[in-house]
Amino acid sequence: MGRITSSKKTLAPDPVHGSLLAGKFVNSMMWSGKKSVAMGVFYRALDIIGEKVKDKPSIEVFTQAVDNVKPNIEVRSKRVGGASYQVPMQVSRNRQQSLAIRWILLSCREKKGKAMHVKLADELLAAYNREGAAMTRRENVHRMAEANKAFAHFAW
Repeated sequence: MGRITSSKKTLAPDPVHGSLLAGKFVNSMMWSGKKSVAMGVFYRALDIIGEKVKDKPSIEVFTQAVDNVKPNIEVRSKRVGGASYQVPMQVSRNRQQSLAIRWILLSCREKKGKAMHVKLADELLAAYNREGAAMTRRENVHRMAEANKAFAHFAW
C-alpha cells in the first residue's frame, strides 16, 4: 500500500502567508519531521524570489509556479486482453497539486552544488516563467498522453 498521508482537514496553512498550498509544500519538502528546517528553506527561497521579482509578492509567484507545473492529463497503464496500453486520463485536482509539488522538489534535489533554498528559488522562478526541469517533466507527460490518444477509448 502507499504511504498514509495526513488528510486535508489537518493541513495547517503556513504561518506567514496563511496559504494552504505553501503549508502543503513545506510538509512535502520536510525530511524526518524537521519542519522548522523545511520552513527556513522555503522562506529563504521566497526572499530570493522577492528580490528578483519586484512587481509581484513572492507567494503569488510561488502559487503561479505550482499552477504552471500542474498536468491536465497523464497516461495510466491499463491491461486489455493481455496487452498493456498507456491510456491518457484526466488528472484530479488533488493529484495535479501533489504531482506539481513532487516534480518541483525532485528537480531541486537532482541539482547539486547549491544550497536547497537557492535551488528552490531558481526552480520556482523557472516554473513561473514556464521553463525548467519541472516544466519539462510536465511537457513530457502531456506529450505521452498526446501520443497515446488512440487508446483513449480504454479509459475507465
